[in-house]
Amino acid sequence: MHNELFSIGPITVHGYGLMIGLGVMAALLQGDYRAKKRGLNPDAIYGITFFAVVTGFLAAKVLFILTQWEDFLKNPKSFLSFEGFVVYGGIIGAVLALYLYCKVKKLDLLAYLDLMVPSVALAQAFGRIGCFLAGCCYGWETDSCLGVVFTHSAYAPNGVKLLPTQLFMSAGDFLLMLILLWYSRTERMKGRTAMLYLILYSLGRFVIEFLRNDDRGTVGMLSTSQFIAILTAVAGAVGFWVIMPWLAKRGSGEK
Repeated sequence: MHNELFSIGPITVHGYGLMIGLGVMAALLQGDYRAKKRGLNPDAIYGITFFAVVTGFLAAKVLFILTQWEDFLKNPKSFLSFEGFVVYGGIIGAVLALYLYCKVKKLDLLAYLDLMVPSVALAQAFGRIGCFLAGCCYGWETDSCLGVVFTHSAYAPNGVKLLPTQLFMSAGDFLLMLILLWYSRTERMKGRTAMLYLILYSLGRFVIEFLRNDDRGTVGMLSTSQFIAILTAVAGAVGFWVIMPWLAKRGSGEK
């Protein structure tokens, strides 16, 4: 796999950045289409996407630096690139941006959160293809037919057969997007689609982490992402079965 896909004059197009860009565009178009179908303001989707991308990238980079703190202290400049992020940081940053945008614009936070989470999963699916092209987030060595061999990666071991965990995660994110789209067609309680995203993404991420072999920080016996996944899965479950029903009853005036 080659991260450097092609060059246009002095500009080199990298697979990782290209997939991130395609993911953001796909998420934006999907969000715009679904906003019109649901009677929400499609113009708000562009504002939400812009601020979510900016804060999401910053938060993802900050969390990546925290998981690699010792290496960062040794060579801070090596971390100033468009590669090396932690997805959970991006999710936290994007949610914060969505909250602040909706608060300032006086929009229904839960309605837009439900609207956007399938698009978030779609963007992540493209992003993981970018991870595969770059060779980051790689899996354990394997002799199975599923293994792939990197030859020009700056991250994965080259010349050995590895589990393509990046593609596993991409497939899982595409599947998650489809599940959320299906669920959102019938669920009328605001916030539950977003909570379902938290639950399913966290469970999938916890499992896939057992197959990864890149250095991504640890919390005890768990990887940093597994530790965060436990917290987000619990938060999602509490939100799905407790908080959202309570908010719905409160909104309907039930005692």
